[in-house]
Amino acid sequence: MTRRLLTTLGVFAGLIAAALIAGGAYMALKAPLATQPNSDLQPDNCSPGPCSNLKGYTIWISSVRVQNDIVHMTVKFQNSSTATHASPEDLQLIDAGRRSSIPITDATGCKSFSRHDFNQGALYGPVDICFRVSNANPPFILHWTPDIGPFCCEKDVTIWPT
Repeated sequence: MTRRLLTTLGVFAGLIAAALIAGGAYMALKAPLATQPNSDLQPDNCSPGPCSNLKGYTIWISSVRVQNDIVHMTVKFQNSSTATHASPEDLQLIDAGRRSSIPITDATGCKSFSRHDFNQGALYGPVDICFRVSNANPPFILHWTPDIGPFCCEKDVTIWPT
């Protein structure tokens, strides 16, 4: 009887320890919060911010502004990775209401860019793009999913109007 009780207590202690380790790992993987809008202090290896660097493929976001329900911004890419192209399908904007939108071209000043193939280290842009949002309150999240490989990558970049 004592042996069974000790085994049960050992199992519960192991489960609690595993839960604490898993919780700590989850918290360590969470990205740090921006301390200022469009801060140059980014966890990625790029500057000036806001920007993101995924395995040598970098996107910079600038000139973010909101007009009614349209968010305008300028993006620039540099590719030093295995990715072969930049594409508007790789970008989505998530508003404060957690609704996502794709780049639009049906509003004044909103341009489109088609898929652009480029070589190692090449720059592409700046390109002016727009997104229609249902909630125009900042911050916004630019969700970027470049084509780097079958199991890689995506990144959320928090942006504020400048």
